[in-house]
Amino acid sequence: MRTKIIIALCMLSGAVNAAQSDFSWHGYVSQGITQSQGSSFITDNGAVTAELTEIGLNGYYRLAENISIAGQVNYLDGGNRFEQGTRLDYFFIDWKIPELAFGWKAQVHIGRYKNRHWLYSVTRDVPQTRYTSVLPQSVYFDGFRDVALGSNGIQTSFSHFSTNNIWEVNWSYGRSAINDSQRDFLLGNEARGKIKQEFVHQASVFWQPSSMKWKLGASWLNSDFTYSPAQQDNRLAGNSNVERIMLTAQYFAENWEISSELLRETQDNEGLFAPNFARKTRGEGGFVQVRYIFNSEFSGLIGYDTYVSDESDPDGKKLEAMSGGTIPAYFGYQDTVTLGARWDITPKWRLQGEYHWVEGATRVVSLLNNNVASHADKRWEMWSLQLMYKF
Repeated sequence: MRTKIIIALCMLSGAVNAAQSDFSWHGYVSQGITQSQGSSFITDNGAVTAELTEIGLNGYYRLAENISIAGQVNYLDGGNRFEQGTRLDYFFIDWKIPELAFGWKAQVHIGRYKNRHWLYSVTRDVPQTRYTSVLPQSVYFDGFRDVALGSNGIQTSFSHFSTNNIWEVNWSYGRSAINDSQRDFLLGNEARGKIKQEFVHQASVFWQPSSMKWKLGASWLNSDFTYSPAQQDNRLAGNSNVERIMLTAQYFAENWEISSELLRETQDNEGLFAPNFARKTRGEGGFVQVRYIFNSEFSGLIGYDTYVSDESDPDGKKLEAMSGGTIPAYFGYQDTVTLGARWDITPKWRLQGEYHWVEGATRVVSLLNNNVASHADKRWEMWSLQLMYKF
């Protein structure tokens, strides 16, 4: 199947240059090798695998001067990180409003829009726009990639350019379908029912000086989920509310780029495990990464990422005690150090590699899975080498 898709996309790439200005197609093909040692984050047996495939085709069609349609189909294979297969990443109507009061401009997306509220959320679907194959899991955990990438609904973006400042204000409201893989991450692999995202409400604001050396921002997310159990199910009907607040900062210099995001995430659960079950937890974390550009072809990256699932239990000891020892304490947190390198072989070809040293496993698997302790050691590692082509 991969071979057929690659051949088809390469044939389509030849037609891109002939496309009219109001109708264009682009795409990418990426293949790599990867391994996670000491955890089931990527594979279950720790073997080196080629389950690092990304193939995408995106298009843009201008209906009128300020109205267009954009969409992308993506084939993704990332081992245990994602549900393998083809998905529609986004498909929306884009309406640009060039003139509002006081010099503001606006853009409206209706359909399956892309999340614009986080630093890398709008670009995480294309391998060439990511500095590493595995993004910082505190913010961009792969178990919820499809839900976090975009939603079905409406998104608005307002921008203002002045002599000294650049402002961007975003708002969106929608929801996404939850597949079985994402259900298992939330409720464990014993769940048999269906999870529905009732809504996700987001807002964000970003500021840059006219020099564009800095970018500062803040975002807010609120989302409700409901669970409907199957006829034979060890989970009960219930609901969950998730609220996330994030702060974002970037600094750009001639050869340096420093990026950071901090988050606080509150999860409020009712039902699900017992008729009167109610529990509210607050997780927090974030990352900082530094990229150095040696020249037009080579760059390197070093990063640190951290997350605790319950701020009142940062070392996970309460979690281990509450589970009677079946869940090790290190499943309450996850700390990662990353080294990465990039080589732009040609304008269309890129080779990218990375290595991650990890302590903890709270982002590896649902804490409700059977034999959760078998899914990761306290300290584990992962790496990847990925070759990319864009057209």
